[in-house]
Amino acid sequence: MIDTHCHLEMQAFDSDRNEVIQRAKDAGIEAIITVGSDMKGNIGSLELSGKYDFIYSSIGIHPHDAKDFTEEVYEQLKKWATEFRIQNTPSLTLPPRGGGKGGGEQSKAPSVQIPKVVAIGETGLDYHYDNSPRDVQKQVFKKHLSLARELDLPVIIHSREAQEDTLDILKESGVSNGVLHCFSGDMDMAERVMELGFYISIAGPVTFRNAKKLTEIAGAIPDDYLLIETDAPYLTPEPLRGKRNEPAFVRHTAKKIAELRGVSFEDVARITTLNAKRLFRIGKLLQPGEITYRIRDSLYLNITNRCTNRCSFCVRFQSDYVKGHNLKLSDEPTEKELKDAIGESSKYREVVFCGYGEPLLRFNLVKSLAGWIKERGGKVRINTNGHGNLINRRNILPELKGLVDAVSVSLDAPDEKTYDRICAPDFKNAFHEVVSFIKEARRYIPDVQATVVELEGVDIEKCRKITDELGIKLRVRKLDAVG
Repeated sequence: MIDTHCHLEMQAFDSDRNEVIQRAKDAGIEAIITVGSDMKGNIGSLELSGKYDFIYSSIGIHPHDAKDFTEEVYEQLKKWATEFRIQNTPSLTLPPRGGGKGGGEQSKAPSVQIPKVVAIGETGLDYHYDNSPRDVQKQVFKKHLSLARELDLPVIIHSREAQEDTLDILKESGVSNGVLHCFSGDMDMAERVMELGFYISIAGPVTFRNAKKLTEIAGAIPDDYLLIETDAPYLTPEPLRGKRNEPAFVRHTAKKIAELRGVSFEDVARITTLNAKRLFRIGKLLQPGEITYRIRDSLYLNITNRCTNRCSFCVRFQSDYVKGHNLKLSDEPTEKELKDAIGESSKYREVVFCGYGEPLLRFNLVKSLAGWIKERGGKVRINTNGHGNLINRRNILPELKGLVDAVSVSLDAPDEKTYDRICAPDFKNAFHEVVSFIKEARRYIPDVQATVVELEGVDIEKCRKITDELGIKLRVRKLDAVG
């Protein structure tokens, strides 16, 4: 996991900072972003990111301290962000920690190895406390956004009781790279900032009993926009509320989010880690396409990236990743490679032929591997576009009897015209064949269902009428909710 927002440089950690950092490593925290909020904090953030290879820094002035922002402060932030960017590797010396705004004792300038600035902020607007005049907060926020845009760095945004002004300033800035940290807005704000390209970061309050609005948002944010954080030393999650927060405690937030989203803790950890690496450009994103991947307690088989549809809503045209798994194959796996990767199939709730393509394009492999899985006590499901008989030029369903426990067929439309428009199939009369495939599947496979994506121009009730007549269930999928 990655704690994308904390304040390890703060006085609350002075007595045991090294122990806190070690506990984070022991808890599986791969990286930490420690976020400056005043000049003293910025220097401390840089010091820590230079001392520890897995700690990174963000620099900025919190809206509480916007009244202290000067042109000299701006130039210093710009200098640090330029000199200490993550791609720079020379040894650099920082000014004394107490030397800037924020006070503190003077100390000898420490020699710091490779500080790593990955973002601008914490910046934004706070109308709850109004510790700085609102017009000043706005101007300082705009200056941070301008700097982030100039340097092509993501921006970390604090917004409290300032929804409309935050959105207006973001739109005006043209910045589309950053995160709304410790999100406290409503679903409308979440949707609007995501439309602008920003991530939503969830912190400890999602575990609080009275956090109904936040729990709904945490359960609904698309995978590609979700981050987690502690905001330590603040906002300690349950069941540790009342204690000082620290990065290791992000696990409790991740567990609650997993519960809300109906996925596993490992799924949330993987998804948010990938997103943090993308946003802050840290760690390695490159990894080979996975031929098997786990979501919740099911194992999915990614046997091909080829497909006989080019659906307008298909995630493979937007990303190589599903639930944090890279599904972009360089080569199609062999049966032996798949068997080796599956291992003991009975330990999973089900083994699903899915991936980034149409599995029935490799029907012989599907049939052989399904038999092997069943022999070992596993359950088999196939997710398909329903083109299997068209692809293989025969009725393949009798051959799957006894080998496949369930099949999920993408119906996707209520009629041929709509289907051709949104799915762009390789075959003529494909929609009719999909319906026929579903009807025939009921004769040989115990559990048959169809799916449709909520999409403009698709009449869900007409789709439901078709599945009711076929005597099967219809599962309605949300657009961009994959896996």
